[in-house]
Amino acid sequence: MTQLDTDAHLIERAKLTPESFTAIFDRHYRNIYAYVARRLGPDLAEDVASETFLTAFDRRHSFDTARGDARPWLFGIASNLVARHVRAESRRYRALARAGQQDLGLLGPDDDAVAGRVDAAAVRGKLAEALARLPEPVRAVLLLVAWAGLNQQEAAVALGIPAGTARSRLHRARQEMRQALGADIEVDE
Repeated sequence: MTQLDTDAHLIERAKLTPESFTAIFDRHYRNIYAYVARRLGPDLAEDVASETFLTAFDRRHSFDTARGDARPWLFGIASNLVARHVRAESRRYRALARAGQQDLGLLGPDDDAVAGRVDAAAVRGKLAEALARLPEPVRAVLLLVAWAGLNQQEAAVALGIPAGTARSRLHRARQEMRQALGADIEVDE
């Protein structure tokens, strides 16, 4: 790579010639997308990866060209955007937990399915509360196994963590779920 092809030079040039920033996009998009897809899944990955580059473009004037490589800067922006989505996910779980408790008041006393609906609403609320309490790295492993159907090894690969770490996080998540649902509920190991 020549001096004129470095990330720092391209970003410096993009300050005067904005279309020069496309080289930064072309060079780093695939890696940013892959990282975001691992964190948030493919449905959000394209939007968040694109937002990463839009933010970087808007902040190109503040990039420290002495750094040279833009990768750490871009991954920092992507990580902040991912964290925003993770916080929103936690808020959704808390809202679902509250909605589960509120649903109980909507059932009529003569409804034949009252018992089943009450049980389902109570369990949904407890699960949502427990999911909201889990730290994101622990929740990520659990949701990859429970929702995506991955095994522990596949979840570890998807998150870029050792298999033993995935196993311990999944164990912790399952303990939290057992505790939230009551010890009489069986959660597959």
